[in-house]
Amino acid sequence: MKINSIISIGKKEFKSYFVSPVGFIVIGIYLVISGWFLFSTLFLSKSVTLRDFFSLMPYIMSFIIPALTMKSFAEEYKTGSYEMLGTLPITTMEIALGKMVATWLFVLVMLIPTLSYPIALSTLGDLDSGLVFSGYIGALLLTGAFTAVGTLASTLTKNQIVAFLIGAAICFFITIIDGMVILLPKMIASVIQYISVGYHFTNISKGILDSRDIIYFLSIIFLSIMATGRRVNK
Repeated sequence: MKINSIISIGKKEFKSYFVSPVGFIVIGIYLVISGWFLFSTLFLSKSVTLRDFFSLMPYIMSFIIPALTMKSFAEEYKTGSYEMLGTLPITTMEIALGKMVATWLFVLVMLIPTLSYPIALSTLGDLDSGLVFSGYIGALLLTGAFTAVGTLASTLTKNQIVAFLIGAAICFFITIIDGMVILLPKMIASVIQYISVGYHFTNISKGILDSRDIIYFLSIIFLSIMATGRRVNK
């Protein structure tokens, strides 16, 4: 696997988000939604915390990230440009990694303005910096997992809207699935809970940096990238 090829694909994909207004619109929508929920709940609870900001992040990202990844391969298939890309001396895995990493970096750029939230809140009271740090570590892993899943969804169809719906459905489902555990037998509930993104992200955002949670997110990223490479190869 050639790093230069991954970087080359990644640069092209990353720049594409800023060529059209779509990237800026998505950033704007995310900042408005996250900011509104944060400060509206802040004034209601009158407590200086980012707990609500992080607790809502998986739900918001379930739709924001698939909206970004839906074009990754679906657009290439529809326009036929993937055939030209396939003639270059690069592997399908390098293409998949380049596209996935580029979108992940864009999402991280989108999160940079939210760093102003803890700075603003720290002026209003005693903010737990440890929880803020662990929350952003969780955000890094969460967005990586959703980006990998969304990229995989984009390989399944030529239609971007369908790719968005598939990606959003998967991301949202694995976010809320832990809410079903109270209805299931204990043995099955523990399995369902483990495959839930919401369960692992909540642990990290609470300041619990458990290796099992980190391995879970890295596994989703790895398996999704491998599946994307195999799917594109077919």
